[in-house]
Order: sequence, then structure tokens, then C-alpha cells
Amino acid sequence: MSEAPWLTIIGLGEDGAEGLCSASLAALGRAEVVMGPQRHLALLPEARAERVVWPVPFAEGVPQLLALRGRQVVVLASGDPFWFGVGAVLARHLERDEWRALPGPSCFSLAAGQLGWPLDGLLCLGLHAAPLARLRPHLAPGLRALVTLRDGAAVAELADYLCAAGFGASRLWVMEALGGPRERVTAVRADLLQGAFAHPVCVALQVQGGGAVLPLASGRADGWFDSDGQMTKRPVRALTLSALAPRPGKHLWDIGGGSGSIALEWLLAHPSLAATSIEPRPDRAERIRGNAARLGLERLAVITGRAPEALAGLAAPDAVFVGGGLDAALLDWLLGQLAPGTRLVANAVTLETEALLLGAHARQGGDLLRIELAQAAPLGSRTGWAAARPVVQWSVTL
Repeated sequence: MSEAPWLTIIGLGEDGAEGLCSASLAALGRAEVVMGPQRHLALLPEARAERVVWPVPFAEGVPQLLALRGRQVVVLASGDPFWFGVGAVLARHLERDEWRALPGPSCFSLAAGQLGWPLDGLLCLGLHAAPLARLRPHLAPGLRALVTLRDGAAVAELADYLCAAGFGASRLWVMEALGGPRERVTAVRADLLQGAFAHPVCVALQVQGGGAVLPLASGRADGWFDSDGQMTKRPVRALTLSALAPRPGKHLWDIGGGSGSIALEWLLAHPSLAATSIEPRPDRAERIRGNAARLGLERLAVITGRAPEALAGLAAPDAVFVGGGLDAALLDWLLGQLAPGTRLVANAVTLETEALLLGAHARQGGDLLRIELAQAAPLGSRTGWAAARPVVQWSVTL
């Protein structure tokens, strides 16, 4: 690069300027303004540059930074700015030729080096600005993970969360101020955690215990989802997810969300997926939000309203599921408004809705599937088959 851009994002370790590369030291020497958290600014020696403390909440600092265009500016970040750091946030607001990044070792790299764990085989999560529930889909005996936390008090919150989920026997390595003179590593079981810890903190965990493990395959047990009975049951849900065919980066509309189980299983298929659940009843919409929060799936947007009116203005979907409330008006709207290539799946349990799907199949093609299930149940002193209502499923790529 012939000319340095106006903004340099520097990853700073706990040893301050001593651990910086020559390029980072040169950028600091040229800087007119150095912007960062007070903790990071305090790690630097005195210099001629103006020092600006990044405000809280973080978002308020972005326009303040952008107003400095035309001056040589350094932003200080922790370790690697693109490992759950500020780098990606700032890059979204800037042209590529306006900035450069000079990362330092991430806390994940430092933690893996402490324990001798291969970084490529670990779950790494930034929980310093995200709910602990993001761990929930991953919790299984033997899992190794590295997580960043908000502050020292969050270590006890993490231990309590693991205990409540049935994984109190998990081993924790609490790592404070990695790479600096205050570095300290404390090994302890989650259910035996005591003491106070100081920010910045990273925790390594090896999950142990008898808590419930969320299966990887679609068609999870109904008990994972709080419901008032309005739910696509497990076997039909598995077939429905198969028909929806989730692919990375795609967005689902779940119309008539009920408990949200379809949208939530869609999101569990891959971290890049997004979903919007449309539910007319406010109590069910709130229940969907609760199910999403417990499973750490805040990527689910929940709209309280009735389709098709509630669909106006929503981000276009790549797949649509209609599990309840399908009528001729909604079907006509979907067939008229959805873009070519959209995957549409609808389930019917009534004769009236089944007739709609039969007509749509005759006009649009696709696949029709009749799902007839029976489950063993007591029959007097013996056991017999209890048949569920048949479900007719229409799936098509428009």
C-alpha cells in the first residue's frame, strides 16, 4: 500500500506497546488521534496524539470516529479485532481503502496455547456482548470451548448457567489478563467455583455432566419447545425441515409460528441462517421469543400479525413454511409475490386446506406427500396403534 489509510485498527495485548509489531508502533507514532477504551489507552506510553475514550454504548463511538476523517487515527482493540471484535463493525461503515488492521494475538490463541488445545478443534464464542444461552445448542459431554465474557462477575454467571443446565461437573479454566503482567489462570469445576475475577477474562471449558443434549438432527423432541399444543410434532417437523432444505445463508418465513419449532430447527441447522416467524396471537408470539431465548437463537425475528398483511415490508425469504392459517387469499398472495426460486412448503390437516394444496399442485407442480403416523398406546390391558390425523404436505420451488 503506497499511502497509509487514515484509520489503523491495532490489536493491543495486555503487555501494551511492548508486544506491538513495528508497523503498529509506526502507526501510533504518526497518529494524530488515538481512540479506544480507557483500559487500552492506559497501556500506552505518553505521546503527542490526542486521546479519545471510546464511549459506552459502543455504537455512539462510530459517528464520533467517522467525524475524524482526514486525520491520522488509530483505534485500539483487544488482540485480534476480527475475532468477535470491533474490526467487522467498523469495516461495515468504511470503504476498503480507508482502513487497515494490524491484529495482535487473540485471546483464543493465547488460551489455546496455555492448555495445549488445538484451536481448529475448539468452539470459540464471544459472549462478552451476547447471552450465555448461545452455548445451549452446543452443550454436550466432552465439548471443549473458549468463550470471552463481559467482566469478572460473568464468570460466576457462566458457572451458574452450566449448573442449571445439568453440567455443573464441567471443568473451567478462568484466564485473566492473558499475555500481560497480571496474567492468572484458575482451574476449577463449575459447581465449585469461588472467588472474584477481573476483566479482561476468557474462560476455557470442558463440558461434563448429565444435562440434556440437543440432538444435531432435525426433529428434536417436542419437549425442547414450550407450547400450548399448537406445534408441528417431531416426526412431521423432521419431514418438513427436509422439504424446506436449509442451505447456508438463507432466510425462512415461518407463517403461523405456533411454538416456533420449525423456525428454531431451521436456525439450528447452520449459524448463517436467519428466520422470521409470523404469529397472529400475541401470547404465542411471546412464547416463540422465549423458546428462541432459551436456545440462544436471537437470530429469530418474531412478528405479531396475520399473514398476508404482516408480510409487507419484510426481508424477502428464500424459503416459506405455512403451518397454520392457510387460505385461498394467503396462497394467492404467496404465489403472486414470492420470487422465482423460493422454496414453499405447506402442511394441511383439514379437508379444506388439503383441497387448496391439491389445486396448487395441479397448477404449480411440486411434490405432494401424505403423512400418516401411528404411535403405540395402551388399548385396554394391551397395546395398540393410535393413529394421528393425516397431514398432507405440498412442497415446490417456485
